[in-house]
Amino acid sequence: MSNPVFNENRIENIAATTGETMTVSGTISKTTFLAVLAAGTAAMSWSAAPTLGMPILIVGIIVGLIAVFGAMWKPLLAPVYAVAEGGALGVISAQYNIQSHGIVLQAVFITFGILFAMLALFQSRIIRVTDKFRSIVISCTVGIALLYVVSMVLMMFHISMPFLYGGSLLSIGISLFIIAIAAMNFLLDFDNIEKGTAAGAPKYYEWMAGLGVLVTLVWLYLEVLRLLSNLSRR
Repeated sequence: MSNPVFNENRIENIAATTGETMTVSGTISKTTFLAVLAAGTAAMSWSAAPTLGMPILIVGIIVGLIAVFGAMWKPLLAPVYAVAEGGALGVISAQYNIQSHGIVLQAVFITFGILFAMLALFQSRIIRVTDKFRSIVISCTVGIALLYVVSMVLMMFHISMPFLYGGSLLSIGISLFIIAIAAMNFLLDFDNIEKGTAAGAPKYYEWMAGLGVLVTLVWLYLEVLRLLSNLSRR
C-alpha cells in the first residue's frame, strides 16, 4: 500500500509544470514553523474554558481532511490546522495537568524523545519502510481510527469503553500498542519526505509533508498523555 498523495507518477507530472521543487531543508523549516505555531496557540489556550476543547479539535480534524484532498491549499490550510490543534491541545493539556500535576511536561519530553528516536532509526536504516511494513502500519492506523470513532459515538450516548481508560493492565497495554503504531507513522512520514524530494515534488508538497508530521506528533502526544494518566491511576 502506498500513499496516494505521494504517487510518483503524479509527483513527476506536477513537478514538470511547476518550477521550484520540494527539499528536505524546506520541509524541516515548514514542519518546525507548524510545530511552533501549534505550541504557541496551545500555550495561549491553556487557561481557556474546557468547553472550547472539543469544538476546536473538530475544526482541526475538518481542516485536516480538507487538506488531504486539496494539496494546492496546504500553504493556507496547514497553519490553520496548526492553530486549531494547538488550541485544542492547550485546553486538553490543562485538564490533564489538573488531574496529575507535571504530567504535561513529561508527555512533551517523551513525545519528542520518540520523534528523534524514530528519526535516528530511519536515517540509520535499522528499520526500513518496505511495502509490507507500510501496509501493516496503515492497516493498524485505520483500525485505531475506527476505534476512536466508535468510542466517540458511544460517549454521545453516555456509554464508556473502560478498556481504553483507567489503570488496568489491558488499558495500559492498548495505550502502549497505539503509541507504538503512532511512532511507526513517523517512519512513513520520513519516507514520504525522502521519496517526494527524490521525485522532484512541487514546492507546496513541503506543507503537505509538514502537516503529516504534525498530525502524527499531535496524535502521539495525546496518546502519551493518556498513558501517563492511566499509569497515575494504578
